[in-house]
Amino acid sequence: MTPNLLLAGADGVDFMIHGIFKYNFLGHEVWITTSHVCLLIVVVSLLIFFFIGGQVFKHAKAIPGTFQCILEFLVEFLDGITEGAMGKKGKGFRNYIGTLFLFILFSNISGLLGLRPPTADYGVTLPLGLVTFTLVRINEVRFNSLWAIWKDKCSPLPWWLPIWLPINIIGDVAVPISLSLRLFANVLSGTVMMALVYGLLAKFAYFWPAALHVYFDLFSGAIQTYVFCMLTVTYIGSAIGDAEEPLLKKLFKKVSSKQETAQTN
Repeated sequence: MTPNLLLAGADGVDFMIHGIFKYNFLGHEVWITTSHVCLLIVVVSLLIFFFIGGQVFKHAKAIPGTFQCILEFLVEFLDGITEGAMGKKGKGFRNYIGTLFLFILFSNISGLLGLRPPTADYGVTLPLGLVTFTLVRINEVRFNSLWAIWKDKCSPLPWWLPIWLPINIIGDVAVPISLSLRLFANVLSGTVMMALVYGLLAKFAYFWPAALHVYFDLFSGAIQTYVFCMLTVTYIGSAIGDAEEPLLKKLFKKVSSKQETAQTN
């Protein structure tokens, strides 16, 4: 297998993942592929971006420069996504949604740099969907009683007639699959299209493929990033429901108020 970080070569259509080198780990052969390298490049770029952004906010100016304006716009935009869908409860999820948004965005637009987008690999998008699924289920238990969860799983029928329970459970399990497949398929389709352009039309691929890169990598990549994050916020907000604070916190307040009343009496 020949290592190739580019989307395609001029001498053939190529949009597959290639092995770069291999090593033995506990008796098993493990390959380091182009996906790993591209993913590492994206992560390092994000770390550099976060470090520079932190320094800019640390020494923020009253009259912001261009980069500070971009950062402030990003923060306000991400706050709008979380708080717009979840209200005050969204503040606790800003860091996760912000990190998720920037990681997917950087991954999707990495094709502009000639890399194979990491999100064109299902091994990258599936873990993102599983993390979101885990977060949804944890917050469902945090903010709701088991009785409320049971009634929700039995809806739209009464709690004593759990005919819809298996269907609702299947719907919950399908969340990470649908999230990951939607992102993976859209990014991979753009990768395949650009590989076909460079592989089959190599002799004519001058300048005009840049317009396709703008659509597949920049426009479509930004749309898929927004969709993934909006669905994540929607699923978390739906799992929390109308609860204003975690269930254990409510119980703790009740116990504390009873103790204060007993001490007063």
